[in-house]
Amino acid sequence: VYVFFQALRQISQRTISTASRRQVENRISENQKLFQEDNGLPVHLKGGAKDSLLYRTTTGFTVLGTMYTVYYLLVSSMPKKPN
Repeated sequence: VYVFFQALRQISQRTISTASRRQVENRISENQKLFQEDNGLPVHLKGGAKDSLLYRTTTGFTVLGTMYTVYYLLVSSMPKKPN
């Protein structure tokens, strides 16, 4: 049992200590320039086509959900006809 834990400890230390890290390019300053640029766009649309698609999808779901809610509130407020 001791040998098993010792081997497990060596394996875990080896994989953590020798893990290769990918170098990721730091693009914070580029993003700051993009979002601070005065181009007349609101912040939530400055990211391009993905932001626009996400905004329109969210707006669409919100409008449809509101219409669905109002419809069922109206249906629920009407008394049922006796049969």
